[in-house]
Amino acid sequence: MAGRLSAPSGRYAGKSAEERKAERRRRFLDAALELFGGGPGYRNTTVAALSEAAGLSTRQFYEEFRTLEDVLAALHLQVNDWAEAAVLAAAARTADAPLAERAAAIFRAYAADVTGDPRRIRITFVEIIGVSPRLEEQRLARRARWVDLICAEADAAVARGDAAPRDHRLAAAGFIGSVNGLLHDWNAGWVEATLDEVVDELVRQLLAILRPP
Repeated sequence: MAGRLSAPSGRYAGKSAEERKAERRRRFLDAALELFGGGPGYRNTTVAALSEAAGLSTRQFYEEFRTLEDVLAALHLQVNDWAEAAVLAAAARTADAPLAERAAAIFRAYAADVTGDPRRIRITFVEIIGVSPRLEEQRLARRARWVDLICAEADAAVARGDAAPRDHRLAAAGFIGSVNGLLHDWNAGWVEATLDEVVDELVRQLLAILRPP
């Protein structure tokens, strides 16, 4: 379809057009989280099935999105935004904590957010992979954003005298790869370890980046 259909304007049932639009979008994304992350998956979901799960019509779908890929793209960003908000909140809570305590709190907040809902792991580490060049670019861009966040934390630790001064970008990129691979494998049942053990191992890797021997 070349473009979205025009949505009605004005107030209805006490809600503005903008409020209704936001609610429809949320319902589509909630349904996509369930179908893409907990059901048949992105590749086996149709617009009709997603619309039915959201309790909306296909016409309303095309008022909000052009394709199912647009839904997956928005959902991938949302899942990452949730995790980033958890990380930033943990960073704010531990602003004056020693480096080891701060790094552990920050990463545990990330792991708790991502693994607290298995659907989020599937969206982040499975469904987004190999869909299209556009989504691969988005995935790598969000990965780079996580690298930037780690580097910023490392630079702050250096400024406090808690970490060794060096270029942390390569190590941060390697750490993100470890996080993605290990959490994916743990969720798939390929790692014989508890989540706490997996998180402890990843925290040790993060501290090794910040405080190399």
